[in-house]
Amino acid sequence: ATPEVAEQLLREGFSLGGKYVIASIMFTDIRSFTTLSENQNPSATIEMLNDYFALMFDAITGNNGMVNQMEGDGFMAIFGAPVYHENHCEDAVNAALEMIELLKTFNEQRLTQKKSEIRIGIGIATGKVIAGYTGTQHRATYTCVGDTVNLAARIEGHTKIAGTPILIDQFTRAGLSDHIQVEDLGEVIFKGKQQAARVFAVNR
Repeated sequence: ATPEVAEQLLREGFSLGGKYVIASIMFTDIRSFTTLSENQNPSATIEMLNDYFALMFDAITGNNGMVNQMEGDGFMAIFGAPVYHENHCEDAVNAALEMIELLKTFNEQRLTQKKSEIRIGIGIATGKVIAGYTGTQHRATYTCVGDTVNLAARIEGHTKIAGTPILIDQFTRAGLSDHIQVEDLGEVIFKGKQQAARVFAVNR
């Protein structure tokens, strides 16, 4: 847990109760990770992941976000909770832009070592989520669940189809200032969703 979260737990006590919060949710993972890992030895894969995660997490925490879930080569991050930040949409998008910039340098270093480049996809959605600490007294995670979380995961998957690394939903778009360039990709109907979601590409 981050120092802020630890502080909140000390202040409010450990509770498994959840509440509704408005937050921006980010999902990201590495494209063609299986192919990447098959072409190098296991220790090189773990080393690559550790170096990559260190960079990405810096970009997230530096923009008031919190990584709360890791799975293989991917992770989920929350902006605007558990500690509220007014500009969480912009924080999430700035983190994504920084992640892509940091990845460029990371890839340049990999190329000089004759290693293959890493490509990633980032999906961000903003809205109401159910948030709270789940687990036990000894091992608790700040968890967010709900439609917004599912949508962020679906949007991240759509980066492969759209051929662009950062995609956001209309509610994230609504919270951005004018200096962030976006491109309207129109409405997309995602699997398991009745309503279409309007998707925007964030231009670097």
